[in-house]
Amino acid sequence: MKKILVANRGEIALRVMRTAKKMGIKTVAVYSEVDRNAPHVKFADEAVLLGKAPSAESYLVMEKVIEAAKFMGAEGIHPGYGFLSENATFAKMVESNGITFIGPKSHAIEVMGNKLAAKEAVRDYDIPMVPGIEEAITDIALAKKIANEIGFPILIKASAGGGGKGMRVVENIDDLPEQMERAISEAVAAFGDGAVFIEKYVASPRHIEIQVLADTHGNIVHLFERECSVQRRHQKVVEEAPSVVLTPEIRAKMGEAAVKVAKACDYVGAGTVEFLLDENKNFYFLEMNTRLQVEHPVSEIISGVDLVEQQIKVARGEKLTFTQDDLEIKGHALEIRVYAEDPLENFMPSIGTLSTYKPPIGAGIRVDDGFEEGMEVPIYYDPMLSKLITFGDTREEAIELMIKAIDNYKIEGVSTTLSFGKFVCEHEAFTSGNFDTHFVKNYYSPDKLSTKSLEEREVAAMAGLKIYLDNMKTLKVASVKNHNWKQNRS
Repeated sequence: MKKILVANRGEIALRVMRTAKKMGIKTVAVYSEVDRNAPHVKFADEAVLLGKAPSAESYLVMEKVIEAAKFMGAEGIHPGYGFLSENATFAKMVESNGITFIGPKSHAIEVMGNKLAAKEAVRDYDIPMVPGIEEAITDIALAKKIANEIGFPILIKASAGGGGKGMRVVENIDDLPEQMERAISEAVAAFGDGAVFIEKYVASPRHIEIQVLADTHGNIVHLFERECSVQRRHQKVVEEAPSVVLTPEIRAKMGEAAVKVAKACDYVGAGTVEFLLDENKNFYFLEMNTRLQVEHPVSEIISGVDLVEQQIKVARGEKLTFTQDDLEIKGHALEIRVYAEDPLENFMPSIGTLSTYKPPIGAGIRVDDGFEEGMEVPIYYDPMLSKLITFGDTREEAIELMIKAIDNYKIEGVSTTLSFGKFVCEHEAFTSGNFDTHFVKNYYSPDKLSTKSLEEREVAAMAGLKIYLDNMKTLKVASVKNHNWKQNRS
């Protein structure tokens, strides 16, 4: 594999290309009209215009992506994440055109892309599941019966869902009919599939996921866990590795369970198995993401494994060169997602030109981004500007470095979530490790962030005033550069 096409944009496209370049592999970028001068286009060896700015006319047009790969002679396609990365049809099309899809087989994408199918696939592998019904349901009377059996609160979930769409928490039986209708309607609108199922709602869960890696020779390993419990609207915003709450015993059991899930669908490549962890440290299988995750850098750092490099090697048919016993956790890594959003205005997207864009640098700091100073932040795509990652020997060291890195990240022209990231890192619930997926709901509000920002400005002003007053007290002497008294004193 001497040339690959990266079917994505922004920071993940650059991330993949950097590893490919390190491996001596040429890269082909694809881009929309609005991304013509984007960093990922400049970095690639070659680039192909797909179409207009809307993703439905460019990055999501499968035929154009494959045509570009064939025209440029690319032997593989790396989908990154988002866009076409979990599209089984796209994976099949790539394979049928004689191009290597750098990811799992289409069968695994299909099975794990449907929550009910995923539960069915792992049923015989003794994987812990949240109590509930493991089949689609639309009948209200049956839903009430099941809800009473497993006990309230319950969670209604779209089978084809993700990102919190088609999901409803129901506290009592009177609310069930209305919430069922809403969940089904939302699932149809979002996924074209109204199938929903019911499971017990875990009231205070932590979201823990296990990174797995599998080759085509039957070898599967896990690269330990990531803690992804700080979320807003079911979207992860702060991730770290390892988790502060897992014991070595639980970590081993979750890792073994994740490997079993990968075996259940004949998985190949890098994937993530997600679990819920309740307050009693019982864990339950949630779903599998059949692609590289946004938060993969923290796993790379603590394991010392370049996941993109491994994806490419596996796609070339190579065996993993390490076993589970070779892997160990080294240090601690923390990641925040930096979005062009205003945390004071309910995280509304902030569109504009990056008049100032200077990411932090230094030991223990990694920035995966796809923007540069002077660029416009387009409205057509996900508003994530970058991933800011810090790492150190301890969790405390990684957090302190993150706070400093946030302070040194200079962005002007758009609002960003950097202040929110700092709010999280400085909050006692986070630093103590005593938090769950309700962190944002329980602790964050725009008013609290505004108050904190005002307090920081007041402290800075007081410090500036003290320096000024101290300087005023300092004895001032005239400059001697125009005097010759030293020479004439004899």
